Parts: sequence; C-alpha cells; structure tokens
Amino acid sequence: MEKFILIYLLCISLIAAVYTIADKIKAKRGTWRVPEATLFLLSLLGGSVAMYITMHLIRHKTKHLRFMIGIPLIILLQIGVVVALKILL
Repeated sequence: MEKFILIYLLCISLIAAVYTIADKIKAKRGTWRVPEATLFLLSLLGGSVAMYITMHLIRHKTKHLRFMIGIPLIILLQIGVVVALKILL
C-alpha cells in the first residue's frame, strides 16, 4: 500500500509541476491559462509540495497572496491528515 501511495504522490507531483510550468509559459505568451482552480485542485490532490517548489524555481504566482498563503496551508493540512491517520491507524 505504501508503494502505491508513493507512486501516486510522485505522479501527481509531476503533473502539478508540469501544469505550473505550462501556466507560466502560457502567461508569457499571452494565451489561454490554466485555471487557478485546477492548480489548487492538483495541490489538494497531493501535488502541493512540488507545486510550491516549482512556483519558486520558475518565479510564477509568487506575488499572488492566494498562492503564497494557500499552497502552504494545503501542505499543513496534508501533514495534519497524515499525522492524524498515523495516530488513528
């Protein structure tokens, strides 16, 4: 089960990073953007750490408080869920 979870987290992290980079490229080109809701959903689904790191590496969305506060809050929520599950199980 742990192997499946690790594979899932690696996949969703890769997807989150790719979508973040794609949004940055689209922003530079002035074309259709990745909806913010999609970025937050990918973060909630487990890609939050990868997205946060990618955002800083490519300097994308770092001036948006919604992302600079929201993504770390999601990370904290996810840590809380993991800790709670460890205690309960």
